[in-house]
Amino acid sequence: MRKKAVLALGVLGLLSGGTLGFLFGTYDDPPVDPSWAVMGASTIPPGAVTLRWTGTSTLVLSDGVTTLLIDGWFTRIDPLTLYFGTIEPDVAAIQRGLERNGVERAAMVLPVHSHFDHAMDAPEVARQTGALLVGSESTANIGRGWGLPASQIQVVTDGDRLRFGDFEVVVHESRHFEFPDPEIRRRALGDPEITEPLVPPVETFAYKVGVPLAVEIRHPRGSLLVQGSAGYIPGSLADVDVDVVLLGVGGLGSQTPEYREAYWQETVEATSPARVIPIHWDDLTAPIDGPFRGNIRIASIVTGGDGETLAFLQSKEASSDNLDFLTLPRFDPIVLF
Repeated sequence: MRKKAVLALGVLGLLSGGTLGFLFGTYDDPPVDPSWAVMGASTIPPGAVTLRWTGTSTLVLSDGVTTLLIDGWFTRIDPLTLYFGTIEPDVAAIQRGLERNGVERAAMVLPVHSHFDHAMDAPEVARQTGALLVGSESTANIGRGWGLPASQIQVVTDGDRLRFGDFEVVVHESRHFEFPDPEIRRRALGDPEITEPLVPPVETFAYKVGVPLAVEIRHPRGSLLVQGSAGYIPGSLADVDVDVVLLGVGGLGSQTPEYREAYWQETVEATSPARVIPIHWDDLTAPIDGPFRGNIRIASIVTGGDGETLAFLQSKEASSDNLDFLTLPRFDPIVLF
């Protein structure tokens, strides 16, 4: 990674302003099929379970009485700051994000792991909504560093079940996908635990992965699984059957064909859903308003794989007669059940 970074900086020093603008200001096409896009619901039937998506793995699930959030990440950071500076939650952006999602009060916010794009904003989301911050010990230390009281923090481990209104939440220990670059892999996944309260601003990799979680959510009207990162533990979801899988596909195209197939088998085939909703395919630095975008160009040069992600998902759609693929609008609710 250091060699790549030094080389990249040297090359950047020789590039024109126009080239820099292209690399740091333009984006690839999203790695999903446009035909999968659905519109937000114009009306919500009484008692329906709705789902909203902001981007990455930030989801809002509600039955009109109880509201749950996954991740709750609304801050967006420009790429130079993300790679070379320090980062912290944007309180105003979090407030706007909650408002755009129609959230005033929530029962739970659960980051699927403790990287910045999942857990950084969650303590402030809990503060603004009164939600319980649920996650690994690393996520708890992000909450403690933000000053969230202990009464609003709950550490969970594999198999734990929690009840919020008519929702039952079950957490399953999982894995993060393996970054192909060994230096990025070391910094993002090695030494995984945040062992002390984390007080921002901090450098990006201070938000260590913690324990990744797959989140099973059950309601009398239907069930879903949130797999926020494209990783898996063989057999861990063998006894889980759900109606919908929200499938994290970020980085999936950078893996081998054998890995992609195993991930599908362990996450989708194992749980027998009727619908698959890809998530975590949009760029982390793109504006939070407006259309979703694929990777920023500089990230595509370093990591690549979006074309392989799209081809893989399209092949699964073509070979699955009883499986619907959907992609969600930003902020607007869909009727899930």
